[in-house]
Amino acid sequence: MAIATTNLQRFPGRRPGAPRRKMGTWKMAYADFLTALMAFFLMLWLVSGVSPESRTVIADYFTGDNSSAATSGPLVEIRQTETFRLYETLRTDEALSAAGDNLQLVQEADGIRINLIDTEARPLFAVESGALTDAGADLTRQLGLAMSGLAEPLTIEGHTDAFATHDSKRTNWDISSERANAARRILVAAGVSPARVRAVTGLADTQPLNPGEPHLSANRRISILLHSDG
Repeated sequence: MAIATTNLQRFPGRRPGAPRRKMGTWKMAYADFLTALMAFFLMLWLVSGVSPESRTVIADYFTGDNSSAATSGPLVEIRQTETFRLYETLRTDEALSAAGDNLQLVQEADGIRINLIDTEARPLFAVESGALTDAGADLTRQLGLAMSGLAEPLTIEGHTDAFATHDSKRTNWDISSERANAARRILVAAGVSPARVRAVTGLADTQPLNPGEPHLSANRRISILLHSDG
């Protein structure tokens, strides 16, 4: 019996080529991460200028709960609020920027609080007196000029430290009230309309700037609340 044979041809095998390595892919991922991080911090910065009530409305918008929106009005856009606008107006004023530690700006829910603070390096008030020093009067005048072009109402408060006076006929209540009124007169002379003043109050040492340290010089101050609610 004849056996048929078949000539088997062998071809050299080919190994599959390794995929070409893509260079720079990690850079794209890193760039995306930085972009997302920047957007996150931008969102935090924008939300910081929104009142607590508006934040509640915004949160309810994304969770589907419209209960607060019904009582708080339309959804507030995440943008510069009136309070933030006032803050930026005062923060960027060149004369006020030069005040250093003697001036403090604080954003509050209903406006901007401006503290004119007495320091050891630059006292703003005469000792145990409601009178302002030359430096205190000058800083108050500069603040009045910065606020003269605004229309928002304001409240003026006078504060003292917790040291008792040596004059038995005068107390810290008297001194704080005199400081508040002295500031009011300077602000009005600088161009602030008297009609904008809602109240002038002396609070003695009842509201220290540093609650745990009532005797610090920083507690001697004029505190002005510039209302953003009109």
